[in-house]
Amino acid sequence: MLNLTSSMFVETYPTEGAMPTVAIKDCIDIAGRVTACGSRALADSQPAPRHAAVVQALADVGWRIAAKASMHELAYGMTGINGWTGTVPNPLYPGRIAGGSSSGSAAAVAAGLVDVALGSDTGGSVRLPAACCGVIGLKPTYGRLSRDGVHPAHSSQDCVGVFARSLDLLDRAMALMDPIYGQAEAGPMRIGTVIAEADEEIAQAVAGAVTASPHSVRPFYLPLMQEAFEAGVILMAAEAHEAYAHLLSSGLLGADVEARLRAAPAVATPDKVAWAQGIRRDVTLAIDAALTACDILALPTLPAFPPMLDDLGDPAAVLRLSALVRPFNLSGHPALSLPLATPSGRPAALQLVAAKGQDARLSAAARHIPFIDITTRTNA
Repeated sequence: MLNLTSSMFVETYPTEGAMPTVAIKDCIDIAGRVTACGSRALADSQPAPRHAAVVQALADVGWRIAAKASMHELAYGMTGINGWTGTVPNPLYPGRIAGGSSSGSAAAVAAGLVDVALGSDTGGSVRLPAACCGVIGLKPTYGRLSRDGVHPAHSSQDCVGVFARSLDLLDRAMALMDPIYGQAEAGPMRIGTVIAEADEEIAQAVAGAVTASPHSVRPFYLPLMQEAFEAGVILMAAEAHEAYAHLLSSGLLGADVEARLRAAPAVATPDKVAWAQGIRRDVTLAIDAALTACDILALPTLPAFPPMLDDLGDPAAVLRLSALVRPFNLSGHPALSLPLATPSGRPAALQLVAAKGQDARLSAAARHIPFIDITTRTNA
């Protein structure tokens, strides 16, 4: 039995009963607990006076809050490495990064320690760790789920997202947090497979999963993906610096996050921010147009396999892992990551994207696509 909880969770809480268990990322308020965002610099903050709105929605019907989940510090990293809380292990793919920034949430679901976990996704921070750890992960439409009690308080890209051990659990959690989530028709849909650069084994796994479904499938070119990736990085840097630059004087930040925050003003100059906002407008229009020709867009979640923890190499290469997820933070469209099998046994994932407000359509489409059933794979 692997001892996984010490670095997956900041705190654990006793639970009893038959209702689903849920872990809450450390940037989402739990009443009476400090929301430290995975940072020693915030460890002495005042406890939250109340649950975040999304947490309260689950607690109101008896879902059991099992733990506060670890995360990459200040949600500003993609590996799950954290020198203060400990690096989150990857339960199903030992030695590989668990992904970030919602690393503890993804790993806890993968290990079978909870049924559902809440995370946040500003530049892929739900879908990326979901792909790394082999679980289901949803980034809803921007603004769909309340960010009341979520940190930082203001973000033009961040969404509360959900990890789950099954689509049924995902749908249940979403319907509780957003009562108009509803159900979508489950019949065959028109899927546009986005032409994207990815490792050949990943590309084949994605193509195989989509073509094995009853959905009609055709290739689809989506413009401005590279520009949208770059624009998302710029805007995230600007907003992270605005939210957390005051912590640079504390001397308590991890080296990687401190370096990124210090570099943020050069990454996000006024001219670059203006350019990024223009790309946001243009890519949003392009994705909206694509989703009139198709019901769903499909592409890999990650363009490459998650690296091993002891072989991370160039930080820019790690950042590139978010090349196919970040554009949909910029545009605000809902996106779902589903774990796929590969011949080499390494983790791959399919990303489905729908029109804004059509989040339930993603789950409906996924029910006809073969993907890994996490309940048969837990190694914890």
